[in-house]
Amino acid sequence: MNKHLKIAFLVAPILAIAGFGLADLYSENKAAQEKVIQLVAEGNCDVTQNDCVLTSGEFKINVSDKAGVTQINSTFPLDTATLFLVDENDKMTPYPLGMKENPYYWRRNTPLGELVANQGDRYKLRIVATIKGGQYISEFYTKTVH
Repeated sequence: MNKHLKIAFLVAPILAIAGFGLADLYSENKAAQEKVIQLVAEGNCDVTQNDCVLTSGEFKINVSDKAGVTQINSTFPLDTATLFLVDENDKMTPYPLGMKENPYYWRRNTPLGELVANQGDRYKLRIVATIKGGQYISEFYTKTVH
């Protein structure tokens, strides 16, 4: 075995490990860049019946309201989550949600339950959820069915 082959056997594992590390840094940097992704409602939303799912690819957010507490849970951990109640004049009232148990569950007391308490009530909502540099946004209506 000549000296060039010996050096190649010594350097190859180091280059392989460095390559994996640099690829990981590149993908992490790419994920942290700011981007805006739209979430779309799956069918009709009824937050009072825990039947409101917003999706974008594999990412899903479920929105529900029970006893004056609005809660969202997601398939990936969130950094922040804000719910906006939008009145008939398109005036938004923001409600930053707080983490419940872990970054998958967020909640806050809101007047949403009172606004959609009766059958047939409909109300416009907006959500902004952030994960690293990405913002997931949605504008949708909740309509009480039962």
